[in-house]
Amino acid sequence: MTALLLVCSGASAQSNVLNRLKNRAKNAVENNISNKIEKGINNALNGQTGNKTRRTQEVKVESRDEQVVVEQSVPEQNVDVLPATPQDNKPAAAKIGWNNYDFVAGDEIIFEDTMENEPLGEFPSMWDAFSGAAEIVDFDGQKVINTQDASITPLYRDGKVYLTDECTVEFDIYIWEEGFFSKEVNNGDGLGLNGYAIYLGCEEEIHRIGRNPDEMSLYMHIDAAGYDNAPNQNFYYEWTAPNGDIREGQYEIKNLQRNAWHHIAVSFNKRAFKIYFDEQRVANIPNAKAPRFVQFTGEYDYERLYFWRNVRIAKGAVPLYDRLASDGKIVTYAITFDTGKATIKPESTGEINRITKMMTDDPSLSFEVQGHCDNTGSDKVNDPLSQKRAEAIVAALVSNGIDASRLTAVGKGAHEPIADNTTDEGRAKNRRVEFVKK
Repeated sequence: MTALLLVCSGASAQSNVLNRLKNRAKNAVENNISNKIEKGINNALNGQTGNKTRRTQEVKVESRDEQVVVEQSVPEQNVDVLPATPQDNKPAAAKIGWNNYDFVAGDEIIFEDTMENEPLGEFPSMWDAFSGAAEIVDFDGQKVINTQDASITPLYRDGKVYLTDECTVEFDIYIWEEGFFSKEVNNGDGLGLNGYAIYLGCEEEIHRIGRNPDEMSLYMHIDAAGYDNAPNQNFYYEWTAPNGDIREGQYEIKNLQRNAWHHIAVSFNKRAFKIYFDEQRVANIPNAKAPRFVQFTGEYDYERLYFWRNVRIAKGAVPLYDRLASDGKIVTYAITFDTGKATIKPESTGEINRITKMMTDDPSLSFEVQGHCDNTGSDKVNDPLSQKRAEAIVAALVSNGIDASRLTAVGKGAHEPIADNTTDEGRAKNRRVEFVKK
């Protein structure tokens, strides 16, 4: 399939959809895959891909030359992964299921790609490619990167390495439901999709790497669609020890949610890796070569169904008390929100729990919680949004047992930047939360 996919809610005019699909299927006959595709499409449109309660989503398949929309049937429970903003507009704390999540992002963002100003259909401007192709697409109202059998890396510091001996890497991937997009176009012989692969290279020069002990610090892999929609899925990883040995491990992710975004986070501290898949820590590696750059790959992509978003790379890991003692405040980038909302992302729980512990251990501490934005958008939007986000953080801390009298929420909007808002790196530094000691 030469199209790009976009999942969004709602229904489309079905007669127009079917006409487009029939024409597309007719053309695909010449490629000896039309019967499989048509079967999958018909099953999806008729809700015959399973016995679970289902609802339809529009899937927009785009390319520069054509556009097709299909109504894909998806499991009801597999949509809306992150909580929506409550109807009464009250700030929402992070999901309870993440309460034991202990990952915390680095203290200084060195690369973050929101893609807000990127034109659709173009190669992402903050990235470079070792192979294949990548494009910016609109996926359910948010711009994301779609890779087609590609290996890409952040285009940062003119090709010089950027990961440090204390660093974190975070990103989201989309895991499809196996069946509709896999066996139907792969002659029934298994998955058309293989999986997402992430390499962290240890060389002092950025280049395409493989699983080579002289070049690889860490390799991670997870299938883009699980075999036969089995409830569990293996997260596989390899790493290189300082002596050059390649070692490996895997973690079984139970009840993997399909047709959903998932968050992967990696931290490195001098010689040790920790890897997280959503709220689960999947690896704790005690001794590995230090990483220097990162590479994202969609392996063996038959159907162009690899999607990436929310890529954030940070360095540093200064203890909270040290920051508070030296600056009288804690500046953090580890508390993040859904785009344009005051809903705290679940992966923020680690930092919120650290602040909770600090305030529990020292009852004399009180904070003004400040929400800060970059200058994207107007003050009319940013000012109230930053206030609601600060209130959401206060609500999360109060729900953890902190007395509300010790906290004050203040939205600063974009009025107090600490970096240049004309650069991507500067805007990333300005999107922050500050805990100012009262």
